[in-house]
Amino acid sequence: MNSRIARVEIFGVAMPLTGAFTSAGVTKDVTKCVVVRLTAADGTVGISSIEPSAAVTSPGTAVELAATMRERIAPAIVGLDALNINALIERVVRLAPAQPGAGAGIEMACVELASRLLGVPVHTYLGGAKLDAVQFNGWIGMLPPDKAAAEAKRWLAAGFRSTKIKVGGGIEADRDRVAAVRAAVGNAMKLRVDANCLYDADTSLKLCAMVRPYDLQLFEQPAPKEDIAGLARVRREGGIPVMADETVSDHQSLVAVIKAGAADYVKFGIKQAGGILQAARMLATAEAAGIPCVIGHGFGLDPSTIAEIMLAATSRNVLAGLECVGPLKVRDTVTKTRLDISSGSLPLPQGPGLGLELDEAKLERYRLP
Repeated sequence: MNSRIARVEIFGVAMPLTGAFTSAGVTKDVTKCVVVRLTAADGTVGISSIEPSAAVTSPGTAVELAATMRERIAPAIVGLDALNINALIERVVRLAPAQPGAGAGIEMACVELASRLLGVPVHTYLGGAKLDAVQFNGWIGMLPPDKAAAEAKRWLAAGFRSTKIKVGGGIEADRDRVAAVRAAVGNAMKLRVDANCLYDADTSLKLCAMVRPYDLQLFEQPAPKEDIAGLARVRREGGIPVMADETVSDHQSLVAVIKAGAADYVKFGIKQAGGILQAARMLATAEAAGIPCVIGHGFGLDPSTIAEIMLAATSRNVLAGLECVGPLKVRDTVTKTRLDISSGSLPLPQGPGLGLELDEAKLERYRLP
């Protein structure tokens, strides 16, 4: 075994979506991503993907992250030991302190490479899985009530047992959408609502009063990102459990949310956390504070999706209904086998690393211009 990094390849990818999706007030029909492939001196390969959010700003766009990783980070990590991830990431963070996504992509590829060198799945590398299978969460956009109800029925028939309903376009319309979905699925599904920072605390409290009768599992991000006090107020006064998402951007912000008593749940993905090892530490912090976690991000490719599945399986503090559902939104994959989560659940993959191999033709077909 020779775990020294011999080659670093960075691919910019523009993956078409199955339709136009709106998140945090931004609509897109393509998700721009970065795919990483590390090759060790003995030929072992580790891969990862990162997908900046729809609302990302400079210098965190996919194009900027790819350029930084290719031009600054790659030359600096060739020759380093992929098994010493702590030392490697310390160097990466110094090279790109304003671009944590770059570090997350490199770290995840190192973890995958290390797992393959050791011949174990990533979940074993993280300490072992506590779950044999995982469940996924559906989503319903800001649709009219009849269309929202039909969408909910489709998720339920497919096998999903929870779904998120987007809100933020007017509380009366939100109420009608939530009511229609609850009437359509009865008590067969857990329902979440997500405001994506589009409402302030006062508006969210008005919405809470309207939708409280519909037995919601949680209300995601009912205040702007920076308004931790607003989240705490909705949690105290709204009568619906609150989940912090955009407010949780790293370990420090998670601690701030915990100290403020601002959330009943917290949500983050691997990129959001700064890497899979950091995400595992954040899971442990949240569990110590008695706060369950939701894992996932909305537009992931297969590598990041499998990574979040494997991370989630290592903790019983992760809420059933993962939100790493990107493979249901993209038209294709960059790997030789495509991940199928359309039934709402998936047995835990058991192959070495992530169990995926990049497809050269797909990387070229969807290459960022």
